[in-house]
Amino acid sequence: MLQSIIYCRVSTTKDSQETSLERQEQELTQWAKQKGADIVEIVKEKHSGYEIDREGFFRILELIKSGKANSIFIQDETRIGRGNARIVLLHFLIKENAKIFSLYQGGELELSEGDTLVLQILSLVEEYQRKLRNMKISRGMQRALNKGFDPSKNLKNVNQALGRDKIEVPIQEIVRLRQHKLTFQEIAATLRGLGYDVSKATVHRRFKEYEQSKDQTSL
Repeated sequence: MLQSIIYCRVSTTKDSQETSLERQEQELTQWAKQKGADIVEIVKEKHSGYEIDREGFFRILELIKSGKANSIFIQDETRIGRGNARIVLLHFLIKENAKIFSLYQGGELELSEGDTLVLQILSLVEEYQRKLRNMKISRGMQRALNKGFDPSKNLKNVNQALGRDKIEVPIQEIVRLRQHKLTFQEIAATLRGLGYDVSKATVHRRFKEYEQSKDQTSL
């Protein structure tokens, strides 16, 4: 099911642009409904496409990253942005597996070979940056262990459940490593290096439990 955002943008705040915004909204809304999409939100803004700092687009990323939306309907790719801003914002959307529908192309957005190549390079660079960051973290931890660092003195144990004992897991360390974009498998490997006998599944389950408890606390 398409959980979709309608995104309309004009480049200036001139009153004459208001008609263009309204037309984009009407045409895209009609097209999205024809596609059977569930329209989650309509985002409209008056801002230069060369700028990344746009409240409207931040809202789109927030909806997609939170799982509330999985697709976006636009008039054409220039509505996302122009110049370098367009490439960067396309990269964010593609990384989140969001479907992009272009009214101008009559379907899912098709990128040029040049754009596709640039986006592949961006993804490759980002992946290597993540790996280098993770290697740096792991090496730093290993150096600390070699110098006698005991992580158990700095981490609180999770509460023990009734019945079967829960595996001791440093939840705050899991949260911290997730904030550094480590995968659950990488976190499990890091914790095993620190002396915690945990699996990827255990790390994933405890992180989900933490997220759920945090959501309940905020209610």
